Amino acid sequence: MIKFSGSSAFGGVAAGRLFIFQKNENQVERRHIEDVEQEMARFEQGRKLALQQLQELYEKALKDVGEANAMIFEVHQMMLEDLDYLESIHYMIKEQQINAEYAVAQTSDNFAEMFASMDDAYMQGRAADVRDISERLLGILGNTQSSTEVLKEPVVIAAEDLAPSETVQFEKDKLLAIVTRQGSANSHTAILARTMDIPAVIQADMVLDPEYDGKYVIVDGFTGEIYVDPDEETRKRMEEKMAECMAEKELLQEQKGKEDVTLDGKPLKLYANIGNPSDVANVLKNDARGIGLFRSEFLYLESSDFPTEEDQFKAYKAVAENMAGKKVIIRTLDIGADKTVDYFNLDKEENPAMGYRAIRICLKQPEIFKTQLRALYRASNYGQIAIMFPMITSVEEVRKIKEIVEEVKQELTELSVPFKEVELGVMIETPAAVMVSDELAEEVDFFSIGTNDLTQYTLAVDRQNAKLGDFYNPHHRAVLRMIEMVVKNAHAAGIWAGICGELGADLSLTETFLKMGVDELSVSPSMVLRVRKIVRETCIEQ
Repeated sequence: MIKFSGSSAFGGVAAGRLFIFQKNENQVERRHIEDVEQEMARFEQGRKLALQQLQELYEKALKDVGEANAMIFEVHQMMLEDLDYLESIHYMIKEQQINAEYAVAQTSDNFAEMFASMDDAYMQGRAADVRDISERLLGILGNTQSSTEVLKEPVVIAAEDLAPSETVQFEKDKLLAIVTRQGSANSHTAILARTMDIPAVIQADMVLDPEYDGKYVIVDGFTGEIYVDPDEETRKRMEEKMAECMAEKELLQEQKGKEDVTLDGKPLKLYANIGNPSDVANVLKNDARGIGLFRSEFLYLESSDFPTEEDQFKAYKAVAENMAGKKVIIRTLDIGADKTVDYFNLDKEENPAMGYRAIRICLKQPEIFKTQLRALYRASNYGQIAIMFPMITSVEEVRKIKEIVEEVKQELTELSVPFKEVELGVMIETPAAVMVSDELAEEVDFFSIGTNDLTQYTLAVDRQNAKLGDFYNPHHRAVLRMIEMVVKNAHAAGIWAGICGELGADLSLTETFLKMGVDELSVSPSMVLRVRKIVRETCIEQ
């Protein structure tokens, strides 16, 4: 047995024959050409074929991995139409009288180096895209394109690296797992592997020796380990792990695609909570109908300074696009209490849970708030975004928020920046908000009940204090009555009410919430299908 190790890009266990994917090397030589116009025509013919191939890849990806992930091939088509890229190639062919292959290779190197040297992570990622489209052009011009048609059976693919176009070209049912010596967990290929539910290991120390081609291999996507010709003990251990994964997958698969509706026809919006754009893969994998809580504070917690409007816009836009039209409810920053950030320079407080936090910071420091709102409204043009505000205690706070929102919308309109009107909601997580929820309901489009803080404030129990664990009871009748009161007041005003706190995933209360008339439950992605099962087995009338 030979064992290799790498980093996990996506979990799961797969076993089968190993296929060493070797790219055809495009050996490019500089050649002098006499007929410049003929060479330009040859390049243009190759470019048109590349565009056609990318369109076919887009259509295939659309079917296999969804619109959001297929977008990369639209981007590649746009790059093949980019004037700067094309002008560079045309100029070299005309002025230097060189062959199209050499002009493409030189332009690829120049542009990729330029993108890679930029500070912006998004632009750095474009370096790989430039190389990808250029390799495609070189393969067409030199008639050396790699073929994926050699796969006759499902295999584990091992490669130095895989471009998105190469990953998608493989038939989905022929891919057991992906192993690459390079790559990153945030690469397009890793994202595609997660979306296709294929175990993936990157940065593996595996030697791509042709001798391994066709050998039996086991890939543990959870640990990043690869076993070539595993011994009996390893094989048995991995087969047991694989069986456990398959049993869980089958359980999940039974619920996928089914409606979130009770036996007697009561519908429910079953959404997922996320704390980072990378969590969207799990949302899609577990078939949530949308995102009910996107904790935007991750942008602040992971930064050494206030995140810029552009940084925030890119994060919100990516999630909105990846959810492909499904609702994404983004909570404005909830900094303070147990989530401290040095550059906010917050004073030490005796009771931070009841101190300067969340919406209070936003209303006291409106420029921070406006930066986030501008990014949110700009991102609204790329999906179905809704915005909710945490730690609300009064109608006056909501009206002040709406004034600031209108100011931001006016600024964007004056700058001709496109945006959509979005639903505005508030989190109900204080007893004060519960008691005036009838008035709040007249001001907003929805309620989302944050049961963690609501329980803490209702029972006067610090949920961070381990000594008070026995007193922190989210099932307390007072908490449940407050939830019911909020739902009734929401419905009386014609708006919907959901739960995004941990209590939403408490399977012992799912039937209770349905009976109360709760319209939405937003839970961790791994709980979506479990909640769905109970919803579908419940009859409210009984």
